[in-house]
Amino acid sequence: MTDRNVIGHVHSLQSLGASDGPGVRFVVFMQGCPLRCGCCHNPDTWSREGGKEYTPREIFEKVLRYREYFGTEGGITVSGGEPLLQPVFVRELFALCRGAGIHTCLDTSGCILDDEVKALLEETDRVLLDIKYTNDAHYREYVGCGIGEPLAFLSYLTQKGIPVTLRQVIIPAINGNGENIGALKNIADAHSVVDKIELLPFRKLCQVKYDQMGIVFRFGEFLEPTAEKMAQLERLLERK
Repeated sequence: MTDRNVIGHVHSLQSLGASDGPGVRFVVFMQGCPLRCGCCHNPDTWSREGGKEYTPREIFEKVLRYREYFGTEGGITVSGGEPLLQPVFVRELFALCRGAGIHTCLDTSGCILDDEVKALLEETDRVLLDIKYTNDAHYREYVGCGIGEPLAFLSYLTQKGIPVTLRQVIIPAINGNGENIGALKNIADAHSVVDKIELLPFRKLCQVKYDQMGIVFRFGEFLEPTAEKMAQLERLLERK
């Protein structure tokens, strides 16, 4: 039974997402994030204030309208911002979905691991975990936390046996190299629940958001990876 007093602050909804976990997904983007990633595409989700208020059941009823499109693999994905800032809301939403046989997926940086987050993970079928960099110095310079937080989160997921997709945005000047790919593969190999690694190309379409908000886009001067560069790293990942 859900608590009708639980309210979530939601930035936006996407009814038929195709790149947010297995199959076709209903995607909920939560409002608020404690990190300040240099490559963030959604600075408008940073503030914990704002967003539209929903109860878990209100979102659940929207999800139900699209379940015929989910097939055997699809379901709901909660992303951000950072959904771990609102774990009670997400847990209750996931509990409703799982009760209806809908697959649940959490897209997160893994920067928080407390009792409320652990309760949320009990209702989570898969995690999309961003391992943004593979060394602590880059994490502290470009993210706002250390690498220890997401690695501790990944270790807990391994302990609980929750399937994980590791994701990393490739910025050629920072992590677009063989050393990083090898380290990322080593992280995956050390955690049995990781069954997929996704390399995502850095893009600068978000520059307009930063300009409109009067915020400096820290990575605005970095080059985007070419298709050839991404293919090279994918091959390297397969070989390693």
